[in-house]
Amino acid sequence: MLSVLAINDTLNVITGKWKLSIMCTMMFGKKRFTEIQRNIPKISPRMLSKELKDLEMNGMVKRIVYDSTPVSVEYELTDSGKSIRSVLDKMLEWGLQHRESVISSL
Repeated sequence: MLSVLAINDTLNVITGKWKLSIMCTMMFGKKRFTEIQRNIPKISPRMLSKELKDLEMNGMVKRIVYDSTPVSVEYELTDSGKSIRSVLDKMLEWGLQHRESVISSL
């Protein structure tokens, strides 16, 4: 039962059309809002803002505000956000294997 709850917790944090794409974009360091948006061409500014707030609320992303003129904001994965990389690597590995098996069975 505990394993089902843990999987549901994981899915609640990363489920959504854009969350994994956003996290993958930030995997290699801090990014400004426009940089993230540029790397995910079809996401609207409003949706990006919402998803970043959700990820921040779940402890996956940290918002850094610099006291400058104009104010500058960057987003960065937290340690918890960075730790999901091994999960994403496994998902990539599984996806490639699954795709290959589906294609070879056609």
